[in-house]
Amino acid sequence: MARHTLPPASRVFFDAILHPHRSLSRHGFRVLMGVVILVNLLIAGIFAANGAWPVVPFCGLDVVILWLAFRVNNRAAQLYERVRLTDADLTVQRVAWNKPERRWSLQPNWLRVTLDGPPRHGGQVTLSSHGQSVTVGAFLTPDERADFAKALRGALALWRRAPCHPEPVP
Repeated sequence: MARHTLPPASRVFFDAILHPHRSLSRHGFRVLMGVVILVNLLIAGIFAANGAWPVVPFCGLDVVILWLAFRVNNRAAQLYERVRLTDADLTVQRVAWNKPERRWSLQPNWLRVTLDGPPRHGGQVTLSSHGQSVTVGAFLTPDERADFAKALRGALALWRRAPCHPEPVP
């Protein structure tokens, strides 16, 4: 009788999912659009009552344009990046609604986490290993980028101290 064994579960030292910040919730969007529509109906009614009926379609046009702008913005909000450090490697996964998913795998033994530029002026977090580099969290605020870089460096330090992590592959 053959026994099937599962590979040992790898330890996770760091797992972060980064999302762009969106300050307007779905409920907030509905409220905002309701207010905009009511104000536009009021303005259109005033103009129509005064005989300026050609203004009425433009009152509806700005509502449609605003709705389209929010729709594009919400699609862009579907972007996320996942950074995961395990026993074996560090993987970066980038998912956007309009592009195919991208995935990078970096060797943690030689991984460098750099935060370019002063944190207050929008530096980039770059992960580099073996000549391969990837920038992560470009949509984060400067403080969030600094916190992310600090947390990832801490996880890498823990990974490097952990017993039994795999030997680097040249």
